[in-house]
Amino acid sequence: MKLIGLKIYYLVLLSVVFATYESCFAQDPQFSQFYANPMYLNPALTGNTAQLRMASSYRNQWPSIPKGFISYTATIEYNIEKAKSGVGLIATRDMAGNQGLNYTNIAALYSTHVRLNRSTFLKGGAKFSYTSRGVNQSELVFSDQIIRDGAPFSIEQIGNNINNFDFGAGVVLTNTKKYWVGFSIDHINQPEYSFLGTNSFLGIKTSVHGGYTFELNKTDKIGQPTYIKAVVHYKSQDTWDQLDIGAYYESNPFYLGLSYRGIPFKRYENTYQNNESFIFLVGLQANDLRIGYSYDATISKLARYSGGAHEISLIYEIANDRRKRKNKRYFLAPCPKF
Repeated sequence: MKLIGLKIYYLVLLSVVFATYESCFAQDPQFSQFYANPMYLNPALTGNTAQLRMASSYRNQWPSIPKGFISYTATIEYNIEKAKSGVGLIATRDMAGNQGLNYTNIAALYSTHVRLNRSTFLKGGAKFSYTSRGVNQSELVFSDQIIRDGAPFSIEQIGNNINNFDFGAGVVLTNTKKYWVGFSIDHINQPEYSFLGTNSFLGIKTSVHGGYTFELNKTDKIGQPTYIKAVVHYKSQDTWDQLDIGAYYESNPFYLGLSYRGIPFKRYENTYQNNESFIFLVGLQANDLRIGYSYDATISKLARYSGGAHEISLIYEIANDRRKRKNKRYFLAPCPKF
């Protein structure tokens, strides 16, 4: 009986995942280490490196729920110093329901900047992307299969992959010593995303983000400065919105962070508070390689079932000696790396 009950639980869970597919895929994957994914956060941050940077991220959301959500990114970007520009490529992959529902996005990005005064810069960027959304019906379980005593096939008819082009843009204002603030907008053309021919369009996503750097001391015992960087990130898409607020402690080679995700004064249906998680971050820099790990500790009503979320980021930067020296006063220096 226990095995039968567990099987029914899995069937119901996957059925619910598909039933909410139209709404959940109307929203993009999110990453807790959003500054480890700068081009994903804002195309204006493209090329925010001394010369060349390669990075990747992995996120496993709700690992205690069978066949949950897995997301990846891989990026490469280059700072074109003479042209005061940056160029980059980013690939994003998101999978749900044992890869039954999948999303792949490839984007090309460009940025440029102007200097407003000695220490203040304004940067703008644009993103042009191609997205493919797919469904593997053999990996999903539908409600009609449950009703028909676990039938091996569903009578549901689902269309082929959905492919479309997409556009985004962003701006960032920064002071090299103290602060930065940015705004980005994605899915400007609101592409179609429905498999069922329901004329459903991907909602415009907006993001406001920024921070302030507090220098604790000029140098520590090994000649490195120590900082605390307060950060905030608000994002909105359709009827969904969320706020991340926290702080990072940086004393090379270590990074530590703590943030909160949610909007505690907002309630859904006058019952549920918008509290999602506390996010704990640790990071290590070894020469030109940075490694970050974060854990989302769920504090909502899903806490007993979700298992939180695990996220890992790897960033590798390449630059000649002249570029590294110049990067010490580079215009987006205060932005945290994680």
